[in-house]
Amino acid sequence: MAAIDAQIHDLVQHSYQGAPAIRQLLDAAGVAPGEVQGADDLAKIPVLQKDALVEIHQQNPPFGGFLTIDPADLPRIYISPGPIYDPQPPPANPEAQLAPLRYIGIGRGDRVLNTFMYHLTPAGILLDEAIRACGGTVIPSGPGNTELQIMLMMALGATSFVGQPSYLMTLLDKAAEMGIDAAAVPLKKALFSAEPYTANQQARLEGEYGLRATSAYGTADLGFIGYTVAGEPGFRILPSIYLQVCDPQTGEPLPAGETGEIVATTFNKAYPLIRFGTGDLGALAPQRAGEAQRLLGIFGRSGDAIKVRGMFLHPNQLSAAVMRFPQIKDLQAIITRAGSRDIVTLHVALRDGASADGVAEGLTALAQHAARLRIDQVKFVHAIDPNAHKIDDRREWD
Repeated sequence: MAAIDAQIHDLVQHSYQGAPAIRQLLDAAGVAPGEVQGADDLAKIPVLQKDALVEIHQQNPPFGGFLTIDPADLPRIYISPGPIYDPQPPPANPEAQLAPLRYIGIGRGDRVLNTFMYHLTPAGILLDEAIRACGGTVIPSGPGNTELQIMLMMALGATSFVGQPSYLMTLLDKAAEMGIDAAAVPLKKALFSAEPYTANQQARLEGEYGLRATSAYGTADLGFIGYTVAGEPGFRILPSIYLQVCDPQTGEPLPAGETGEIVATTFNKAYPLIRFGTGDLGALAPQRAGEAQRLLGIFGRSGDAIKVRGMFLHPNQLSAAVMRFPQIKDLQAIITRAGSRDIVTLHVALRDGASADGVAEGLTALAQHAARLRIDQVKFVHAIDPNAHKIDDRREWD
């Protein structure tokens, strides 16, 4: 732990000097940077929740006062719900982000079908860079166009896939319909992210198709946090991140094995996030000397945001939609799952005497623009229970 303690101490000192937002957060908590000597002292700093991060960014645009480098040195800027304009600083530990790809054996000679989105969100480009750093060749297909993806996979002999496991299931189902059996599929390796990788999916993809696969856990704010390794429960945490699991109410760290909110501290000094509350629930495994941290699993959400098809949908976005359409009294999103696909249905309650003309089309277009989320159906209902969740997640994972 001595090395981690030194990293944390150095990070807090540097961030306090270079990031006005970090200075303000510590000063407000009455914590001097010298009081944080290591991991055990991180609990003195309040957990920074995503909603608070949004407010800080809005008060001090465009980067909230967290950036410690010249903005002219940023390679890219992304956007996430809030909105938050996420700077992509040069990585502090480039090799750490390659670990999931190296684990499945990506290297020279691999042709990798990258089905993550390339615009506005970081997954596509960050994985593109990581694949090339490992020596692989990228097929930058992005999401959608299932038959074209199959044509690319077969014509180019794609050896590897990165994307959501449900989408690979869709591709393989379609390939089977086209008469392509499992033995003819050239894929041998896969990295999944943005949604759970279920036991049923694992049995089919690693059993029937013989893939060497890993599931990576990450967020838009932090990048990859960890990845699965055969024979180890949960996720092996990357050395570029330090995790705590904390009581969602008090922010106090919990012992290994207890479930709480996953709180991350990133060692990237250019855009330091210290004690950032991911909103995900999990539990840490006991850690022995010299071992990487391990997260036993992701057990749900402590906050209100729900991840749908790899994108977060937040109740605040629904509230904003209501304000855009004066004829809407209330709005609720229902998330279900059909096979390997998420289904989003909006329940809309109109004000007395209001017309439904153009509402469904307008909401669908707004969701695509603001949340990059496709709405499958809009249903008009008489009323919505005021005590119901704004986002009702009814999905069941195998």
